[in-house]
Amino acid sequence: MRMKSNAVSRSVFFDLAKRPLGGIAKAVGRVVLAGVVAGLVFSAPALANSKYAGIVVDAKTGKVLYGEDADQLRYPASLTKMMTLYLTFEALEAGRISKSTPVPFSKKAAAEPPSKLGVRAGKSITVEQAVLSLVTRSANDAATALGELLGGSEQRFARMMTNKARALGMTRTTYRNANGLPNTEQKTTARDQARLGLALRQHFPQYYDYFSTRSFRFGKQTIGNHNRLLGNVRGVDGIKTGYTRASGFNLVTSAQLEGRSIVAVVMGGTSGGSRDAQMRKLVAKYMPAASRRGNGNLIAEAPAAPVETVTETAVAAAEAQAVAAAAPVASPASDLPNTGPVPDFRYSGESVTNVEMAYAAAKPASDNPVLAAKAAPNTLDAQGATLARQAAVSADVDTQITNSVAKAEASAGAAARQSADVQPQGWVIQIGATSDKAQAMTLLGNAKEKGGKVLRDATPFTVAFGDGTAQVYRARFGGFDDQNKAVNACKVLKKKGFACWASQQ
Repeated sequence: MRMKSNAVSRSVFFDLAKRPLGGIAKAVGRVVLAGVVAGLVFSAPALANSKYAGIVVDAKTGKVLYGEDADQLRYPASLTKMMTLYLTFEALEAGRISKSTPVPFSKKAAAEPPSKLGVRAGKSITVEQAVLSLVTRSANDAATALGELLGGSEQRFARMMTNKARALGMTRTTYRNANGLPNTEQKTTARDQARLGLALRQHFPQYYDYFSTRSFRFGKQTIGNHNRLLGNVRGVDGIKTGYTRASGFNLVTSAQLEGRSIVAVVMGGTSGGSRDAQMRKLVAKYMPAASRRGNGNLIAEAPAAPVETVTETAVAAAEAQAVAAAAPVASPASDLPNTGPVPDFRYSGESVTNVEMAYAAAKPASDNPVLAAKAAPNTLDAQGATLARQAAVSADVDTQITNSVAKAEASAGAAARQSADVQPQGWVIQIGATSDKAQAMTLLGNAKEKGGKVLRDATPFTVAFGDGTAQVYRARFGGFDDQNKAVNACKVLKKKGFACWASQQ
């Protein structure tokens, strides 16, 4: 894209230099123009679009086929709605909402600027209508309404979004709203958006077709999709466009053709046309370079947050202890390469031990998911990585919990220790946590009985963390040959009502 803008600049001025001049002006004019041309040509890099960033990832192998400023911070604009939709699909899959669930519009949601549906405050639409409005019109009012429905408030939902971004490995992305309207603190990178595009395809194939919707009927309106590549570029099946004045024109594209598959990102286009033209070039050039081999399971599913009811006093205590004890997330630009392979397309994070302890200690025994005498599979999220809850528990705790276990345990120090159980190496899955080892083993037994063949050869074991006063036993299965088998086992268990996450031991 930069080369294109430079070439255009050069061609314009070279055309001027060739125009006929008369008399003395001919000699003088050519000298002057030659100097101008030379100055412009040699300063061509300054004419490049500083907002541009791009990446193309082989969706089957994770290999980066192309990258330019892929890790530099950019404004996501309406690409933000991809995460809003990820959390919506997650809630649908968990059964917390259905496609027909009403999405009420608050005064704030109804007042959002265009693009929008124009639903009045106090009215509602269905979840499916909201989803369709996001993928086609990129409706800001519907995005805010969805965020308020799922998070209780848009501010809390934004924290849930950032929390989920960390869990998916989007290390440089921060969200502040559900729609992508201007906010100087809301930033991302092309690489992170490629991760999110891959995660949407991989984790929600049952909902992914929404992104290929060309148009849908809303009242008397027929709303068309802003993505002009749909139906015009062979193999393209979505995903999302975005634009604000600060961000430029953004586009995340998924394409699948003849056994090959890519996800490409273009950010900071100078116009919708130039952005689309650049994406066409990237698809045409790099689709043939993509592999036909590979299972495409590049990003392990991050756990969904259970719905819990917690007293405000308990929440405040848990947050205070969590913030004091847990290591902060840090992702300076120097930590990430500008080009090269996408770093570790697996989510290998683990729960933050001291945050679990703080959260456990803050709750009374009668409703404590860690210390309760009777453990239930979905009480404490199996990963322990997102003790988030809908409109009750502050997502500040969630953000701390999804930090890397290495940083967390460094701060926890000697307070964390592993049990003496023999722990299988390789890929493992976790299905719950409880204060009693016997209960953890009972949970494992129930899961193995219901899991069928996917757990036939799996080895149940527990891992203990704590300081002896508030011990937690994590219930896990080991013995999976690869990530694909571990993820598939989790999918089966989720259908049986168990929370589950996969990681490499």
